Amino acid sequence: MTEPTEPCTSSPLGSTPRDPSTVIHPRREPFEHGLLPIPRLIFSDPTQTLISLKQKLLESSSNQRVDPAAISESLQISIDHAKLVLDTIASVLPSDSEPLVTARLGETDSVGVNVHDLVLFLYIQSYKRLLPRTHKDSVAVADVWPSTSAFDGYLSALSPLQLVRSNSRRFMPSQADEEAHQLSYLQKHLANILSLLAEPVEGEGEESLVLTMDRFEHLGFLFQFGDKGFEGNSFSQSSPFFANSDPDMPAVPVPASQVHDWLLQNIASALEYIAERTSSKENGPASASDQDVAMTDACTVSVKVVTSTRGASFIEGISKSSYVKHASDIKGSSVKVLNCHESAIYILAPLRYATVYGCSDATIVVGAVGKAVRVEHCERVHVIVAAKRICIANCRECVFFLGVNQQPLIVGDNHKLQVAPYNTFYSQLEEHMNDVGILPTVNQWDEPLALGVVDPHDSLSHPAGVSDAQAESATRVDPDQFTNFVIPNWLGGESTGSTKDNPFTLPDAYMASQQKNLKLGLVVYQVYCSSGQCFVEISILPGTFDSFTVYKAINLCHMMHMAQLIMVQDQGF
Repeated sequence: MTEPTEPCTSSPLGSTPRDPSTVIHPRREPFEHGLLPIPRLIFSDPTQTLISLKQKLLESSSNQRVDPAAISESLQISIDHAKLVLDTIASVLPSDSEPLVTARLGETDSVGVNVHDLVLFLYIQSYKRLLPRTHKDSVAVADVWPSTSAFDGYLSALSPLQLVRSNSRRFMPSQADEEAHQLSYLQKHLANILSLLAEPVEGEGEESLVLTMDRFEHLGFLFQFGDKGFEGNSFSQSSPFFANSDPDMPAVPVPASQVHDWLLQNIASALEYIAERTSSKENGPASASDQDVAMTDACTVSVKVVTSTRGASFIEGISKSSYVKHASDIKGSSVKVLNCHESAIYILAPLRYATVYGCSDATIVVGAVGKAVRVEHCERVHVIVAAKRICIANCRECVFFLGVNQQPLIVGDNHKLQVAPYNTFYSQLEEHMNDVGILPTVNQWDEPLALGVVDPHDSLSHPAGVSDAQAESATRVDPDQFTNFVIPNWLGGESTGSTKDNPFTLPDAYMASQQKNLKLGLVVYQVYCSSGQCFVEISILPGTFDSFTVYKAINLCHMMHMAQLIMVQDQGF
């Protein structure tokens, strides 16, 4: 999770240089954003169960697509969970031209999902994530991260100070580790996966399974070649079986055994490629972030910000700082914010995916996310985001200011979460929302859907009797505590947009509170960090500095978990 896999641009360990476009990768999106903790989606014998399910669904459908009602009936799940399955698949499909992806909000139920995409999605629900190992030096961890946590033994290893002082990155799975783990899973289950897509040759029995080009294309749900994925050719065009096929002539089906052998060869080569690069890094000189740093210097150590050509930018280890990235700074289509603490982070860009992981005591603003946001293992964090959908997992005492077109999904062991309507803007926000397909007219911020406490996709042990418990949901922020958030003017950068106000309409109670705050003089706040200290700046209109305003400002500062409070007289708007 902490380090991206970089493309091979030189010869590792003296081997022949490899063309990155020929290296197979697992698609991260289904594994990172496509796993749902719904027990009925996980089968003890997935192959036989899903083959039977596939046949049943294909027989009942005229166009190989099924709607939530059919999914609900066939899987014996509620209609709400069936719609969640549909929306989740839509968020991780590889092609933006797929009908389920292009469907307008409210039309996805009638469009339905392709049966083959559905069975692949259901099959990988058996996947278990790779988790960090327990830190060997628990005393050292406690020394720099002493606060009691619901995630002790887990989040404690993510301390930014410990990360620098004791190389705790080595005790956590890197991006390369995760990719190898996903590839190994696909390698182990490849024969079963192909059996879900293959069909027998007429008159030759089940032993002669073949894949048509259409069925082969569905493997692109799980695999991609090269760094750019489907920005270039489709998955079938990256194979020797259907490359340069005449679109006007039906391609000859390929024996499933040939596809199996070809994919196994590519996976083995990719795993070797990952191992070579990992070995090369481990045997090479340590990076600046791996050096031992004294406690007094830890808050000023350089952060690691990496852009991967596979489409993800990583913002990692920011502590007691302000940090901003604009659209021009983002080279890929997704961002991961990892292990950042006591900071203010602004990502003002249109994205496909965003992940916030292992952060604490921070304010994180994410511009517009068209596919999915996942916030996991965070404590006392304020997240402000406009997105198609968001999943919140294993967090505590966090507040989410949301502009979301779908219900917020809450899973795992959460405590004291709060949700509130979206409360900020920047000049290019509406342009970015339009770019990624977020509607400002629909905001389901106050309709969280809570699933189970236990996530069957992790490898952690859980106390007996909690497997069927429902996750703690989120409460609404009291309208009297709701305040607009101002993105600081000194961030500068791209200010050519036309957005002048919050594009999401506030509910009446929150609008009334906003007007009340305006009359009281407590208008806006902004968060920033300087010289190792973080501040909440409260703006007050002239002539309104009274005891009640001071009380409310202090209470707001307490909500933000910031130590420093600045109250300034606003000179007008």
